[in-house]
Amino acid sequence: MTRNREPKSCAVCGREMVWRKRWAKNWDNVRYCSDACRKRGVSDIDTDIEEAILNLLSSRARGASACPSEIARVQFPADWRQRMEVVRSAARRLESRGQIEILQNGRPVDASRAKGPIRLRLVFY
Repeated sequence: MTRNREPKSCAVCGREMVWRKRWAKNWDNVRYCSDACRKRGVSDIDTDIEEAILNLLSSRARGASACPSEIARVQFPADWRQRMEVVRSAARRLESRGQIEILQNGRPVDASRAKGPIRLRLVFY
């Protein structure tokens, strides 16, 4: 049955997309959760933020976490508060690829539904 398709992550914001009837014919080709994400795309700044997250976390002790605001303050010193959602989106993309975990109260959470403060931690295999 087509309704039991696996959820996937939006290529831009990293939020989970669940199968919908209107996507039945092209579910395998769906990459974006909305028209806004399709128009925005992933820019060079977004990939720089992902790289900054990975660099910061790899410079920390194994299992240590970081706040997304640390990355935002380095990447966007003048207006870091306004850029927090861009950093959180980059973190969700990394989390969907299995490179980092998003935590609240020290426990992994569903990144698509996390509200409030989060922390980021590298995934070690």
